[in-house]
Amino acid sequence: MKSIWLYIAVMAGVTFLIRVLPLTVIRKKIKNRFFNSFLYYVPYVTLAVMTFPAIVHATQSVWSGVAAMVVGVLAAWLGADLFKTAIACCVTVFVLELILVH
Repeated sequence: MKSIWLYIAVMAGVTFLIRVLPLTVIRKKIKNRFFNSFLYYVPYVTLAVMTFPAIVHATQSVWSGVAAMVVGVLAAWLGADLFKTAIACCVTVFVLELILVH
C-alpha cells in the first residue's frame, strides 16, 4: 500500500515539472523556427495519436474501422462538412460489418 503513494507522488511530481519547468526556464519569446513549428503541431499530433487506435478498434472488424477512416479522410479532403463525413464513415462501417462479420 505504501508503494501506491510513492507512484502517485512521482506522477504528481513529473506532471508538475512538465507544466512548470517551461514557464520558469523560458521567459523570452521563442524565435527558433524549428522549435516553434514543433510546438505548433504538438496538439494535433497528440489528438491523432489518441484518436487513431479508437477509430480502428471501435468496430468489430479492424478492416471496417480502417476503411471508415480512409472514407472519412477522403470525404474531408474533398470538402464534405463534418456531418456528411460522419455519415459516410457510419455507412461504410455498417456495410462492411454486414459483409465481414456475417
